Amino acid sequence: MEHKGFTIWFTGLSGAGKSTLANLLEKELRSRSMKVEVLDGDVVRTHLSKGLGFSKEDRDTNIRRIGWVCEVLSRNGVVAIAAAISPYRDIRNEVRANISNFVEVYVQASIPVLAERDVKGLYKKALAGEIKNFTGVSDPYEAPENPEVVCNSDSETVSESLTNILNTLQRLGYFPS
Repeated sequence: MEHKGFTIWFTGLSGAGKSTLANLLEKELRSRSMKVEVLDGDVVRTHLSKGLGFSKEDRDTNIRRIGWVCEVLSRNGVVAIAAAISPYRDIRNEVRANISNFVEVYVQASIPVLAERDVKGLYKKALAGEIKNFTGVSDPYEAPENPEVVCNSDSETVSESLTNILNTLQRLGYFPS
């Protein structure tokens, strides 16, 4: 059976669980014989967006590049899963406008929980002013206004969040039950 392509766009602060959920979702969709590609923000930065910094222009360029790849994949019957902080609402909305089958997943978590979880100590450094332009601390993060799915990683288990995403995809008609 031929599946239609679509894009699942995970947005949220660093450490919220975007990559974890994207990778679990990838496994689940592959088990349903779907073609899937994950575009993880950190991986994309080392390949597709090498040389870009963290200014607003560079962040926007990075998100536009990820969005373009998702658009091409989706158009060709692949499920594109993007996991990138993508802090600015206007660029996420621009990407959404270019992709006909687009599902936004907001992975929400509070700064205190993220700082507690943070093995690299980046939040502590950012909160102490040692890291400039850190999204959610010294640089803005604009939460989505109408995401198709909200996962609250402060209070939900990863399994509960994954079930929430799968139920939404099924409800939206992206695969049969």
